[in-house]
Amino acid sequence: MATTKASSKDLSNLFHDTLKDIYFAEKKILATLPKMAKAAQSRDLKAAFEKHRGQTEEHVARLEKVFAVIGKKPVGKTCAAIMGITEEGAEIMDEYKGAAALDAGLLAAAQAVEHYEISRYGTLRTWAAELGYNEAVNLLELTLSEEKETDAALTQLAESAVNVAAEAA
Repeated sequence: MATTKASSKDLSNLFHDTLKDIYFAEKKILATLPKMAKAAQSRDLKAAFEKHRGQTEEHVARLEKVFAVIGKKPVGKTCAAIMGITEEGAEIMDEYKGAAALDAGLLAAAQAVEHYEISRYGTLRTWAAELGYNEAVNLLELTLSEEKETDAALTQLAESAVNVAAEAA
């Protein structure tokens, strides 16, 4: 019986489990971004969070298409990593409310989320290619590219304004 269970744990099962993980993460991020936008003091940072919320809605829709490609129902699986990252973001919002460093902390928390997503989408895209899920590869690549663009935009915002403002205070 243990052999059957172990043999059913192949790459397609791992792909599906990881897909459920990132689906949960994206839904959690959707719920968190409005709170971060509200807390942000910088107009540019608020706008970045609001823009990414719209992108995240598209990411969820793309993930639902990936589930369809593999013939599975879109279901999330609790992602401990994103729960921890978003908890850290909530702590920053509480501990630095009204402080000059708040936006720098929010931006850092957002980049932690982006780096997690980049890791997951890169892995899923690679596995989809290996499993022959060509349509999924394209969907995952598109989201991966957007996550990398968001990360680069956040870095630019941090270096050009947010970190400077936090340091100057």
